[in-house]
Amino acid sequence: MENTPKATGKAFDADVLKRLFTFVKPYIKTFNFIVFLTFASAVLSAVRPFLIQYTVDHDILGNDWEGLNRMFVILAVLLVVHAIVQYLHTYFAGWLGQHVVRDIRVKLYRHILNLRLKFFDRTPIGTLVTRNVSDVETLSDVFSEGLAAMIGDILQLVFIVGFMFYIDVKLTLISLSTFPLMLISTYIFKEKIKDTFQEVRTAVARLNSFVQEHITGMSIVQIFNNEEREMQKFREINKEHTRANIRSVLYYSIYFPVAEIIAAAGLGLLVWYGAYGVLDDSITLGTLMAFIMYIQMFFRPIRQIADRFNTLQLGVVSTERLMRLLDSKEMIADNGSFTPDTIKGDVSFRNVWFAYQDEEWVLRNISFEMKAGETVAFVGATGAGKTSVINLLNRFYEINSGHILIDGHDLKEYDLSALRHHIGVVLQDVFLFSGTIADNISLGNTNITEEQMWHAADLVGARKFIERLPGGLHYPVMERGATLSGGQRQLISFVRAMVYNPQIIILDEATSSVDSETEELIQYAIEQLMRGRTSIVIAHRLSTIQKADKIIVMDKGEIKETGNHEELLRHNGFYAQLYQMQYKNMINL
Repeated sequence: MENTPKATGKAFDADVLKRLFTFVKPYIKTFNFIVFLTFASAVLSAVRPFLIQYTVDHDILGNDWEGLNRMFVILAVLLVVHAIVQYLHTYFAGWLGQHVVRDIRVKLYRHILNLRLKFFDRTPIGTLVTRNVSDVETLSDVFSEGLAAMIGDILQLVFIVGFMFYIDVKLTLISLSTFPLMLISTYIFKEKIKDTFQEVRTAVARLNSFVQEHITGMSIVQIFNNEEREMQKFREINKEHTRANIRSVLYYSIYFPVAEIIAAAGLGLLVWYGAYGVLDDSITLGTLMAFIMYIQMFFRPIRQIADRFNTLQLGVVSTERLMRLLDSKEMIADNGSFTPDTIKGDVSFRNVWFAYQDEEWVLRNISFEMKAGETVAFVGATGAGKTSVINLLNRFYEINSGHILIDGHDLKEYDLSALRHHIGVVLQDVFLFSGTIADNISLGNTNITEEQMWHAADLVGARKFIERLPGGLHYPVMERGATLSGGQRQLISFVRAMVYNPQIIILDEATSSVDSETEELIQYAIEQLMRGRTSIVIAHRLSTIQKADKIIVMDKGEIKETGNHEELLRHNGFYAQLYQMQYKNMINL
């Protein structure tokens, strides 16, 4: 399982933000425009009280009605311009955030597609879903509500303080006397909320993992009457999620009233001192009005900055998670350049050693040869290493030592996509995606026509059952092919393999979970699929592999016997024992 990443505690982690902003480079003009709008908004906000102060002191108290009308027009224009600037800022910040999120999600998903299967063996699917959906979505807030808005708030504070000091230094110092208390409370709030955000993200990942896994395995849950126990586990995980969110709500509920009291205290001091100044003519009425507006404008961004800071911090945490996934080197090295249009299909394993973990060997010094067009069957008990052989041939995993060759070329010399283009695989557990039958046959390859699909269906004997379905090739397949029988799903997988016309075909327990009538159809499909191709067959039913050119018997990761059906029976070894046991079971049935 993926380790839970720890928060760095730094919202302005330079390295993380630098990497995040590499995704902004394609939209640098938009970003610069947002920066300009942020600056303009800060100036327009801060200049308005200054103009009101001037209007009150010079136009209203000076009975200058012409000046008052002129200032009214200026203020109205400023309000309209400010509204337009805010609209543009909000729109383009959101636009930038969504485009960056789109690019990151595409890059992340492409990276996930290229990870080796070993990574997925130990990483919960729900965790990857959280990374690709929730964590990426959080980054949009960094641009729309976090960094840009936070910079705008800071600039607004700078201009506000600048205007306040320009108007009256002493009144400014009194007005901001409660500011240190606001800073202290904001810092405490930031530190407390930081940990709860990390807890919330971890709880979300656990929740996604649990729900995804148990919905996928719902049949097992119900078959073994395990609903109540699984419900109890879900309640516990959900409680953790709730507790983490409530803790963040608690800190918010404390901070904002405290911040409101501090801001009100600052305003109260200002009004009290300013009122005396107005009465003794040391402070003008316009100055007092401007300062009342400034102090309200000053403390509002302070409160918002704390919230935006945490949005930014949450974005940094999400970015760290995403970058950790993007930095994962657990992928098959695709450094090969050999891209043959066709291959003969000679396969050679030479002294291959392989372990999924450390030195827990699954294959031990495996060596065998397959000539083009041959059919080779692998038999042996569960865990003997049969499936590992085909996983290595497809380079789903890397071998620890030895060599695997196709047509005399090491697998690493092949371009990975070119290699897999020439290898077709039909598994026991057929996976079908939501979509139509045509979608599942072509897998989105627009170069494959419906005519080719029907031709492949004819070759493997699947046309009749497809034509009987409403819509034929356009029949909607539900998730994992739930509306189709096991045999129908298997036949579709044969059509899929046939339409790609691979030179090497792998059949992994392809007839182990179907009835006798369907098995006859599938046996016909297998014969058609194997014709003229190098074929690797893994089967528990020895009756299905008696015609194989070569049978390799495996046990505990080693090859025990090699030969055809008659030779192995005469040898009276492992294969003969397996055959006799199955034959007796068939008689007893």
